[in-house]
Amino acid sequence: MSHHFDPTILREYDVRGIVGETLSPSDAEALGRAFGSVVVREGGGSKVAVGYDGRLTSPELEEALCNGLAACGLEVLRIGRGPTPMLYFAVHHLDAQGGVMITGSHNPPDHNGFKMMLQGGPFFGPQIQELGARAAAGDFARGQGSLRQAPVFDAYLERLATEDPGDWPLAVAWDPGNGAAGEVLTALLPRLSGRHELLNGEIDGSFPNHHPDPSVAENLVQLQDAVKAGGLDLGLAFDGDGDRLGAVDERGRILWADQLVALYAREVLAASPGATIIADVKSSQVLFDEIARLGGQPLMWRTGHSLIKSKMAETGAPLAGEMSGHLFFADRYFGFDDALYAALRLLRVVAHSGISLGQLIDALPALVNTPELRFTVPEERKFDIVEEVRRRLGAEAGDGIEINAIDGVRVTNADGWWLLRASNTQNVLVARCEGSDTEALERLKQSLAVALAPSGVNVPFD
Repeated sequence: MSHHFDPTILREYDVRGIVGETLSPSDAEALGRAFGSVVVREGGGSKVAVGYDGRLTSPELEEALCNGLAACGLEVLRIGRGPTPMLYFAVHHLDAQGGVMITGSHNPPDHNGFKMMLQGGPFFGPQIQELGARAAAGDFARGQGSLRQAPVFDAYLERLATEDPGDWPLAVAWDPGNGAAGEVLTALLPRLSGRHELLNGEIDGSFPNHHPDPSVAENLVQLQDAVKAGGLDLGLAFDGDGDRLGAVDERGRILWADQLVALYAREVLAASPGATIIADVKSSQVLFDEIARLGGQPLMWRTGHSLIKSKMAETGAPLAGEMSGHLFFADRYFGFDDALYAALRLLRVVAHSGISLGQLIDALPALVNTPELRFTVPEERKFDIVEEVRRRLGAEAGDGIEINAIDGVRVTNADGWWLLRASNTQNVLVARCEGSDTEALERLKQSLAVALAPSGVNVPFD
């Protein structure tokens, strides 16, 4: 029997929609049958692990998805509620050939979706589009599968606990934002050395305190207040499904993921001299320069957690990160984005340094940059606008100007750099500028504005 998905839910990195409008349990069952068919026919698999986050609609979608997978003849391993990285861990721990996480990540409470793994790697891009074609054709594998409970909570907890800093205790605030990482953190923190304060640890899909997205400064205010009021060493924040990390130092200053990768690089390159470390095009030049200074091979790559994971596997890189807060360790870990694991690795870096997190950051070169700028454009125009800008700039390359078009347009000149790219998941353009000082930054912002004006786009710097 064929099934037609709302075309808006088949995204670049996942399947995601508004429950009751573009996404329903029948979609979840059809997705299970379509993805399960890929696992059976193309992945040579017999087992799929399934987990779900704390959203109110996740249990119903999980049940429907599991039924669809089982209808393909698969053994469905239900790991229960938890963060997305626990599902990634389960795929490795249970030797499953596929994995599906039901999660809306950091999106509004009425959204939900599915992240998928096949043979230990990400499932994304054209593979997701092919699920729609397979469902429309009713091209499903058929068999008599099974459902069984396969909890991995304790095993995952044990693996995380091995990264405890030990004899260098810190005072830390943790804020999962009532998201899916709450139960794991509730069990983990009493096992760690030091003093730990858990904020918003109860999983609540209505997100009553603030939205669980650590890339937005206003969502970190409660954490900043807790760190300053308690005289703590640092604070850590997580998105709704626990695969993105945010941090604040002892003064309550927000630290971005490219700064964290620069700190991780010291430890990783000490263990793997000369290794490749990957960061996305939105990352600061300070990071790429720091990797090179430490003897590593910096690699600038396209934004997107699935793209980064694939590039890590291709290059053998032990560490990668992107500005959104996805942090990836193949050094002593599995190479996927696990914000809880990354948080513990940060504690080790700070504890073993003998100085504060703020002092570690202050030791890096100081540049001036904008936050990530996002502005709405028509969906059908977003990629065309970036290409128009790239073509107009083409004649300027080489005259003290470097243009990198690996993901959008990143323009570097004597003042610094600016970036323009189209979001793969929303009808927005994303921009960022970084200069050597405030005057240089203003010139870069003006350059970006001039480059966009002929395409009818005004940059909202305010």
